Parts: sequence; structure tokens; C-alpha cells
Amino acid sequence: MSDETTVSGESAIQFVEVCKSFGERSKRHLVLDRVSFSAPRGKTTVIAGGSGQGKSVILKLILGLLRPDSGEVLIGGNNISSMGYKALQAQRTLFGVLFQGSALFDSLTVFENIALPLRERTKLTAEEIRSRVAATLEQLELTGHEDKFPAQLSGGMKKRVGLARALQLEPEIVLFDEPTTGLDPVMTREIYELFVQTQKRLGYTAVIVSHDIPQIFTLADQIILLNKGELDVFTDASQIPFSTKPNIREFARLVMGQQTA
Repeated sequence: MSDETTVSGESAIQFVEVCKSFGERSKRHLVLDRVSFSAPRGKTTVIAGGSGQGKSVILKLILGLLRPDSGEVLIGGNNISSMGYKALQAQRTLFGVLFQGSALFDSLTVFENIALPLRERTKLTAEEIRSRVAATLEQLELTGHEDKFPAQLSGGMKKRVGLARALQLEPEIVLFDEPTTGLDPVMTREIYELFVQTQKRLGYTAVIVSHDIPQIFTLADQIILLNKGELDVFTDASQIPFSTKPNIREFARLVMGQQTA
């Protein structure tokens, strides 16, 4: 259960009574315990919590890389956890993913990294691909860097390239896994501004897993806090210190540096 209801509006993602555990039968570790939440379409949901609390598990469930032990994971109303391989592959075309560390291919140039999803998943001609990649390079201020290799880029530039690649198939949902890891505070702010600009322009639903608290909360339309298999949902960071739950109040005091009511 949560202290707050989710943001109103049509849901892009829904978790309905989802349970997920790991380990042998006699030593099962329950990560998600009948959790339910919705991610509103076109909005940003930030997922936070301590190490091992299930943040990345939620992303893998959304992508269908893991299946819940029970419950449903709905993407646009479709239960992704019961799909066969072909249907799942088709569903994944709705997603863009910015991985922790950007996960660029070192042997490919910036242009080739960004063009890869178009070459693998579309029937566009080489000229059409070049035109689309050029437009993305310009939008993300990467023009002039297309022939560089990842090793020649700064951490912030790698994030931009990773985002450019994630957006090539014009996804409805973009998942961000610890997107500012390894960046200094100035670069982190620039990346946050980039996220806001691209989402406003393209209108996708964003789900961000991050340890960068409380700074990441400035991007959020909705905040999900995970703790010991349960989750709490807030529509504004200012609501967190007023939670009636001791663990949430402790989170606000220790992690956010805020006095609780």
C-alpha cells in the first residue's frame, strides 16, 4: 500500500499485486511483496530505495526480462508477463533503455552506436538512417562527434549518445537505470535538463531508477520508494517527511536531510 495515490491520467505501466522472489525454495528472498502501482502516460516516475530493494528488478519486469511469481505487469493494458516470445519482442519495440554506464559498443563510432537500433529493427534505407541519426545528433548537441569512439568521449557525452540511441525507435516508454552514475554535480544537472527537454519534446513516459537523492526528485511527477518488499507512492517529494510510516520518516531524515513532522 502507499501513502499517496498515483498521478491521475491514463497509465502506461501497471503493476497489479506483483510478487517476486529469488533463491532456493528453502531460502527464498522476497524482493517485491504484492506491490501495485501505475506509471502515468507521458510523465516521469522515479524509483528510489536502498541497494537490493528491487529497483532494477522492476525495470527487468517491465521489459519482460523477468517474470513475476504472481500478479500482472501491464504495458498499455497488455499483460507482458504472460506473452510468448514473438509478442514480447514486438512489445519491446515500445521501449527505449538508457543503461547504467550507457552500455555503448566500444568498437562502434557514435554514429554507428546511434544507428544500430534502426539497422537492426527497421527497413529504413541507409540514407534514411543517416538523416534520422543526423537529426538526433543535432537535437542532443552531438553534431561533430559522430565519428568519435566511446573512449574519446566524456562521461556526459556518453550519456547523450546512450539517450540518442534509446530514442531512435521513437519509444513510448524510456527506462533509465542509474543515468547519472559517475558524473560530477555540474554534468548531472546538465543531464537532468536534457531529460526534461527531450521528454517535453517527444512526450514519452519515463521511469528512472536512481540513487541520486534528493536531486532526482526534481524530475519526478511521481516518486516510488521501495523498502523490504513494499512500496510507497508520492506525487511530490515534499510529502515524504509527512509519511506515517517510521521507515519513510527515517528515509526523509537520513537521506533527504529533512525534518519529519
